[in-house]
Amino acid sequence: MDVGFLNYIPLFSELSDDDLREIVKLAVRQVYKKDNMILIEEEIGSTMFIILDGRVKISRISDDGREVILSILSEGDFFGEMSILDGQNRSANVVTLDDSKIMVIRREDFLQMLHDYPQIAINLLKELAQRLRRSDAQIKSLSLQNATGKVASTLLRIADDSGKIHLGQVEIPRLPPQQDLANMAGTSRETISRVLKALAKQGYLKKEGSRLIIMDYESFRSEFS
Repeated sequence: MDVGFLNYIPLFSELSDDDLREIVKLAVRQVYKKDNMILIEEEIGSTMFIILDGRVKISRISDDGREVILSILSEGDFFGEMSILDGQNRSANVVTLDDSKIMVIRREDFLQMLHDYPQIAINLLKELAQRLRRSDAQIKSLSLQNATGKVASTLLRIADDSGKIHLGQVEIPRLPPQQDLANMAGTSRETISRVLKALAKQGYLKKEGSRLIIMDYESFRSEFS
C-alpha cells in the first residue's frame, strides 16, 4: 500500500512517513465491486474502513421499509468508527456505489493507534464534530424546508463532500441516481426530477448526464442553506 497516499487522508495527514509505514503494517486493502454490501445495520463491528478509491453510501431502513441515505462518502473518508469506539453494533448499512478500494483496520489495532498517535485522535474528533454539524443541518432541512429546499440542501451536502470549485462554480462530477437523491432528501424521485429541472431553468444549475454544476455556489448556498 502506498504510504504517500495516506498523507492525503485527513485522519493521517499530520503524521510522519515513518509513522505511516507503521500504520500500513496494521492495515489490509480490500477491493469491493459496485453494489457490494460492506456493513449491515445491527451486526457486530470489529473493524473500521478508510476509502482509498471509490464511493459508498451510508443508509438506514425506516420503520416503513424505506431506505434513508444518511451520507455518501468518497476517497479519504472513513466509516465504521462508531462500533470501534463504543463496542456496540453497527448503526447503519454501507453499500459501494462504485468499484472501491478500502483500507481495513481491526478494532484493537485502531485503538492502539489512538494511544500511540494522539494526532489521529484529534483528527478523528474534528471529523466527528463536522459530521454532527452536517447531521444537524440535515435534520433542519428535512423538518423545516419545502421540497425545493430539501433538494437544494441535499445538493449542497454533496457539493461540500465531493464537489470541485472553480471560479465560483462547483462541479459534482458524479451526481447520485435520482432515487438515491430522493432517499437523501426525504422526498420522491418525481420531486427530485421536477426540482432539478426548475432549478436549472432558473439558472442555478447545469446538468449534463450525471455531471452537475452549481453555477454560482455562494448565491445558491445563501438562498437555500
